Amino acid sequence: MSRRILIFCVFAAAAAVLFMRLGFWQLDRLHERQARNAIIEQQQRGAPLPLVDLPHDTAQAHYRTASVEGRYDYAHELVLSNRTRRGSPGVELLTPVHILGSDTAVLVNRGWVYSPDGASVDQKRWREGETARLKGYVELISADTGLAISSHPRVVRHVSRAELTAKIPYPVASFYLVAVGDTTDLAHPARRDLPVLDDGPHLGYAMQWFSFALIAIAGAGIVVRRERTTV
Repeated sequence: MSRRILIFCVFAAAAAVLFMRLGFWQLDRLHERQARNAIIEQQQRGAPLPLVDLPHDTAQAHYRTASVEGRYDYAHELVLSNRTRRGSPGVELLTPVHILGSDTAVLVNRGWVYSPDGASVDQKRWREGETARLKGYVELISADTGLAISSHPRVVRHVSRAELTAKIPYPVASFYLVAVGDTTDLAHPARRDLPVLDDGPHLGYAMQWFSFALIAIAGAGIVVRRERTTV
């Protein structure tokens, strides 16, 4: 076997190993998604619970269908920047809700509105009255990301503890409600849909990587065989 063919085979074998690793990585992601979907499905069973009745353990509260009733605090509403919907730029409105009898407010993602620059919006246009009565599912406020906090007093890039503490002057619960419902009613922001529980593209991607590995090995075999037949 010539040196040139040997080097080609080494590169083909290395590529095949890499492609196989990427294929198994996609299978791992598939299993993670399936486990996440199973948790979401379990959490969403049953009627929505009032937020005040949710378990204090955030892991048990995550993804639970829930409801909230209280008073909107539009003065401390935040704009979650750079949120796209169906290819259009926009923002999502995060509004604190004060629940009667509690000194801790709950943040509610009321939905998406169009914003050409993905940051500025007429917040007063999207107010829904003083009383909040919403249903949705529970998301967790993320740990501090370490990223720079937006200098705008009402704009946030992430729903993180650091951003909320910097811009809301009172305690906020460790989870927030994502409102779901009508996505076409222009009287309020477009609500989110419930999380999609499909397997995603991971299995297809895994099969592609495994196919690339097979092609690399088969290609090396064909090159070696041709060299031998021409000698």
